[in-house]
Amino acid sequence: MISANNVTYRVGKKALFEDVNIKFTEGNCYGLIGANGAGKSTFLKILSGALDTTNGSIAITPGQRLSVLEQDHFKYDEYPVLDTVIMGNQRLYDIMKEKEAIYSKEDFTEEDGIRASELEGEFAEMNGWEAESDAASLLNGLGIGTELHYAIMGDLNGNEKVKVLLAKALFGNPDILLLDEPTNHLDLEAIEWLEEFLINFDNTVIVVSHDRYFLNKVCTQIADIDYGKIQLYAGNYDFWYESSQLLIRQMKEANRKKEEKIKELQEFISRFSANASKSKQATSRKRALEKIQLDEIRPSSRKYPYIDFRPNREIGNEVLMVENISKTIDGVKVLDDITFTLGHDDKVAFVGGNEQAKTVFFKILMGEMEPDEGKIKWGVTTSQAYFPKDSTEEFDNDLTIVDWLTQFSEIKDATYVRGFLGRMLFAGDDGVKKVKVLSGGEKVRCLLSKMMISGANVLILDEPTNHLDMESITALNNGMIKFPGVLLFASHDHQIVQTTANRIMEILPGGKMIDKITTYDEYLASDEMARKRQVYTTDGKLEDN
Repeated sequence: MISANNVTYRVGKKALFEDVNIKFTEGNCYGLIGANGAGKSTFLKILSGALDTTNGSIAITPGQRLSVLEQDHFKYDEYPVLDTVIMGNQRLYDIMKEKEAIYSKEDFTEEDGIRASELEGEFAEMNGWEAESDAASLLNGLGIGTELHYAIMGDLNGNEKVKVLLAKALFGNPDILLLDEPTNHLDLEAIEWLEEFLINFDNTVIVVSHDRYFLNKVCTQIADIDYGKIQLYAGNYDFWYESSQLLIRQMKEANRKKEEKIKELQEFISRFSANASKSKQATSRKRALEKIQLDEIRPSSRKYPYIDFRPNREIGNEVLMVENISKTIDGVKVLDDITFTLGHDDKVAFVGGNEQAKTVFFKILMGEMEPDEGKIKWGVTTSQAYFPKDSTEEFDNDLTIVDWLTQFSEIKDATYVRGFLGRMLFAGDDGVKKVKVLSGGEKVRCLLSKMMISGANVLILDEPTNHLDMESITALNNGMIKFPGVLLFASHDHQIVQTTANRIMEILPGGKMIDKITTYDEYLASDEMARKRQVYTTDGKLEDN
């Protein structure tokens, strides 16, 4: 168990948390949620001991081991992958290294033998002989193949390092597991594996995530941070949302009834306070009136943007024809003979682990990249708006937010443009901020404003939820569901894919594509095991495993 006792944490004069008392118990997975800036990551750092409290204390059951998902992707660049994972249990790793040093001595002494015997006993108690196989199992589950297990961390790419650090956090059955955004940069298969791992994990887990589907799958309780307090709710994220909304409705209804009673009492007192025969009743009602107190309904600190994509023109039956598109980059074929036709009701999710292929295909559709072979043809009634995965060039200028968005608007009126920015939570002086200094989340909200103001009837979105908070992701999800035009999008957010797409396309290694008219969950159920039983060769051909 880990608990916070009267914890207060201040940044300058501002109290981020004040007098927080909460216990996290064994056998539960807690989803730590709250608006951007509420202090989710800060609270995890306080629990881990990386930050000191201003007041109060953190208590951990004696003898329990705490493990944290680290965020420094370069910290272990000099170490082998397998060693990095085993460092998740630092004591076990230290024993292994000390044993190696003793056994490598040329002048092995009696004292060395005694020390080695002590280490071997402790090593056996910690299941040390299974350490490498356990570490390898975690790596394989997260998609790090055996060929990389003895590689040096510095030779891995960013996504691979994220997976190794996650395996390190999970290693050795820790008693308390703190995970800050563990699904970031994971492919959907790795996320599914992590979900199953945490569902079957018997100890204490506290996780911060913007992935609503993930929180619904793994969490038994939700810890909600709002206005510097933390309140526990039993159940998963959806249950928290319904419970919190129900509580607000109940409080409002209770207040409404109290206000009606107050009005009734005030009217009686006003009518009969001067009437001698009714004076005792009026006095009694005055006392009753004084006892009625309205519940304080403090609005949440959460702010939801309003995302509403409205096409300027209704889309026709002919939307997009793709014929025999192929593309090779740096000697690797990322698209191979892609052919399909889109209809006016299609909402297509591009899924799977071939990230580069999805981005390349979207760039070809938008004319930013030429295919090696094949052609595309957009219908005459279509207009496209594009959300790129990398938007660096979009904001590499000295424009203010208002001026930046105005250049994409047919109506050049500042009030009109500010209306779209206001929907995305840019208020007042925010409009004069320079776009080049915006945060990642602010840039995403600018791009979504650009898509809304465009009035396009075809939207192409490449990982739009990156950098967004839970509230913005929810708003985007709702906006995509309501959009009456055609969607082509790539996203790691399971709930967005499941609730939005009616057609699934997966670009396989080697560039071939699976195209099915189905929901995402149905696609996984029908094809997942088949895909796992097959191996793709370097030229993209399928072979039985």
